[in-house]
Amino acid sequence: MSSVVRFGVSLENDLLDNFDRLIKLQKYTNRSEAIRDLIRQELLRQAQEEDRDVAGVITYIYDHHQRDLLNKIIEVQHDHQDIIQSSQHIHIDNHNCLEIVAVKGNSGVVAILTNTLKALKGVKHGSASISSIGNAK
Repeated sequence: MSSVVRFGVSLENDLLDNFDRLIKLQKYTNRSEAIRDLIRQELLRQAQEEDRDVAGVITYIYDHHQRDLLNKIIEVQHDHQDIIQSSQHIHIDNHNCLEIVAVKGNSGVVAILTNTLKALKGVKHGSASISSIGNAK
């Protein structure tokens, strides 16, 4: 494990108060852990904009009564079968389904897949939770 370095940060009182409320809501035990996670999150966001290997999940909720949507979803998934590791389909209620798609591959291709699925008519919400697993190519 690498050594720990201490450094100081200057913040306005209001910003610090808001940050303290946030870390309390998110159940952090201290500011350092929260700041480390914020730094990791920003580094990951940057890595996703670069040509990196990533792994994670894409989740989306859709209306399964939407005409031809299932065929479009299957077509999009088949077009990206090289990065899709698995998928799980969950029936939420009479109209809504949740799809969870595990992915591993190039960050740019994962972003294209995520955005393509989210943009399909009948998809109500979609998001990706992605982590970097490799170095820049």
